Amino acid sequence: MNRSEQLSTLKNTEKWDVIIIGGGASGLGTALDAASRGYKTILVEAVDFAKGTSSRSTKLIHGGVRYLEQGNIHLVIEALKERGLIVKNAGHLVKNQSFVIPNYNWWSSFIYTIGLTVYDLLAGRLSLGRSKYISKKKTIEMLPNVEEAGLLNGVIYHDGQFDDSRLAINIAQTAVEKGACILNYVKVINLIKDNKNHVIGVEAEDQETGDKYNLKGAAIINATGVFTNAIMKLNDTVYKKYIVPSQGIHLVFDKSFLPGDHALMIPKTSDGRVLFAVPWHNRIVVGTTDTLIKKHSLEPIALESEIKFVLETAQHFLAKKPTRADVLSVFAGLRPLAAPEEEGKKTKEVSRSHKIIVSETGLITITGGKWTTYRKIAEDIINKAISIGKLPKKRCITEHLAIHGNKTTAALDRENHLYIYGSDIPKIIELQQNNPELKEKVHPDHEFTMAEVLWAIRYEMARTVDDILARRVRLLFLDARAAIQSSEKVAKLIAKELGHNEEWINKEILNFKKIARGFLLSEFQ
Repeated sequence: MNRSEQLSTLKNTEKWDVIIIGGGASGLGTALDAASRGYKTILVEAVDFAKGTSSRSTKLIHGGVRYLEQGNIHLVIEALKERGLIVKNAGHLVKNQSFVIPNYNWWSSFIYTIGLTVYDLLAGRLSLGRSKYISKKKTIEMLPNVEEAGLLNGVIYHDGQFDDSRLAINIAQTAVEKGACILNYVKVINLIKDNKNHVIGVEAEDQETGDKYNLKGAAIINATGVFTNAIMKLNDTVYKKYIVPSQGIHLVFDKSFLPGDHALMIPKTSDGRVLFAVPWHNRIVVGTTDTLIKKHSLEPIALESEIKFVLETAQHFLAKKPTRADVLSVFAGLRPLAAPEEEGKKTKEVSRSHKIIVSETGLITITGGKWTTYRKIAEDIINKAISIGKLPKKRCITEHLAIHGNKTTAALDRENHLYIYGSDIPKIIELQQNNPELKEKVHPDHEFTMAEVLWAIRYEMARTVDDILARRVRLLFLDARAAIQSSEKVAKLIAKELGHNEEWINKEILNFKKIARGFLLSEFQ
């Protein structure tokens, strides 16, 4: 996955079957689906892959216990099937995670045990394990820092846990291997229409060089998530709101706040949302909130009210109480929810089901959806393009298609932090052996090495410090201060590899520090 090679493919291709705008979960999944069916496919992303919502999730591949409670059985069945497929197709990144619900009243234990048994049954043969009632003693054993006052018992169930932006990169690599042209930092600035007002292509601009390209294609797909409305402004004559962004935030803490391998799940918080505390890369991710946002941005900032809510809820259920000073990183993400038909509907009541819109111009737009169902969303988008006559009929083959790096859990040593690279691990070790300086850690307090930085630049299309420290090695999400301290070292290696000068290095460090401040809690005090 080399950017100059991909640009060369773009320049030497006159007409595409499929043009995809947006390189998040839905866009990348669609590129893989289209390319694997044999369509000539290009995807352009204005910034970096998964820069928006797709790198800022709760890190769960799940059926959605809350959707079951809302009676959205179809979405739960669909998501549980997809959960099972991702575990098989990207085993290096998705693992079976046990969750414990601590119960503080008898009625809850009864309701949750029954509800989660139904959840297991809906998963069928793709179930990750049986739910069961556990005693107070066992609950404390599994959640060593759980609040014991008033605790009666618990319920254990299973779901999937993963690394979101790593999966995005691996899907991009798989799409390239299947013949797709995939480019980051290429922004769509206009839609090209014929004299009948049909969209027949896009005008795109390389954000690094300023070069402009006119790309012509049969099926044009808008998979821009929270930026959907901006593309629709180029498409529609009358403005209409297609998505409503809802913000969710997460706080990251040291593992001592939830020792062991089990995650904590609180099904009902004071705002009606579910709260998770999930082990992730040897840290604990706690979230999430649900706040309607009027304006969207590439770098959403956690609101003080959201931080307070997550902290207070976590303090309520944990014996060792986390404080502001314990927060290693805070990240906010925007969910691109399909705009509800009825005004004033609460965001937690808006369905997470995806919705495909075909405009009068022929533009195909995807709204809603979630990471777990990215493959099914992609399949539905390409099937829609076939059904409206944009593409010749070809069968979807992604259900059992392995994602780049795939390895079974049994073949992985999850104690070694390199496990996320799956089948690429030997190549990263080889880099270290050939260049001993690449064994050096990115930051002394973290296990990531400079070999991973070089790998990201050469084979994962990383162009900036943010690309590497936020979405390739995840340090910004795990420890914002450590990421800031590592930025100079990373910038220098990028400059050496890509031929940038000292001025670029200084500018890049300043830019990254500006982004990283949004991940530091002290900035909000």
